[in-house]
Amino acid sequence: MSLPDVLARLPLHIEGYELERLQRDVSSDFTRVSTHIRLQGAGEEGIGEDVTYDAEDQDALQEAGAIQPLDGKWTLDSFCNHVAALDLWPRPALRPPSVLYRRWAYESAALDLALRQNGMALHEALGREPRPVTFVVSLRLGNPSTLGPVETRLARYPTLKFKIDPTSDWDEDLIAALVQTGAVDSVDFKGMYTGTVVDQPADPVLYRRVVEAFPDAWIEDPKLTPETEAVLASVHDRITWDAIIHTVDDVKALPFAPKMINVKPSRAGGLRPLFALYDHCEANGIGMYGGGQFELGVGRGHIQYLASIFHPDTPNDVAPGGYNDVDPVDGLPSSPLSVQAHPTGFRWG
Repeated sequence: MSLPDVLARLPLHIEGYELERLQRDVSSDFTRVSTHIRLQGAGEEGIGEDVTYDAEDQDALQEAGAIQPLDGKWTLDSFCNHVAALDLWPRPALRPPSVLYRRWAYESAALDLALRQNGMALHEALGREPRPVTFVVSLRLGNPSTLGPVETRLARYPTLKFKIDPTSDWDEDLIAALVQTGAVDSVDFKGMYTGTVVDQPADPVLYRRVVEAFPDAWIEDPKLTPETEAVLASVHDRITWDAIIHTVDDVKALPFAPKMINVKPSRAGGLRPLFALYDHCEANGIGMYGGGQFELGVGRGHIQYLASIFHPDTPNDVAPGGYNDVDPVDGLPSSPLSVQAHPTGFRWG
């Protein structure tokens, strides 16, 4: 895998870096902690965000401080090689995917800094025009599930669209009420997660109810079993994948060729595998939409920026972070997001 040449060759000068703790209570009933990686050099700053989910991993990173040997003169390509060889973990990661998230944080910060030091914006370097970004709001409906989280947001933002996580306590009345809103663009069965707070077992009764009730919705991450495959056999064109997608090899290993996938930059684990995913999907006619990781800082802008230049018109799960607050306030931007790319760097908003 390789970076686009125009990015790989960018000179990069790092003179130091700092860590910044971010923390917020979010709508999925947990306190989100993340870390800004702030690289400095030549009078500029580049910022990335470590979106590792476990607060214990974030605490260990922040307690250790800025201990990585990052100073020096690099190209962006050689810096990525350097980061790949480092142990970025003061204590072993609690979950294997977190290793990818942290590498992305350092590499995205380096991309931002290199672009700013060289006086260009990401879209300019890639020769692409940023466009307004269509977005949906990813949402669970509580425990027990109710229509309340959807109604609260639609009361303030009547044109809002959602990616909803079905759970086994959904009954026919709740599904009918969701259908009446006309606001469900996609459903996320969370079937490919294991050992997390959002795990959802393969439930063929739930799958059938949801698939039939929302005939135009994208269906993300179903768990394929003989029982659920019977339900899903006729809707393969609506099935998308998320949790198992890290690299091009994961796309090639899917049980059938996808029409659409969720591309999460942090899950790709670095600039090279991310751009390889973009290239593969564009070459093979696979649609893409962006996915969020409850970013609290600059990381949300990063995924919005990438969506604006690679897949602006799909149901991007990149809504402004305020929609994930327990009680979203008035005045949040509506979809599509206007273009907010900065004149230089990997910066949005």
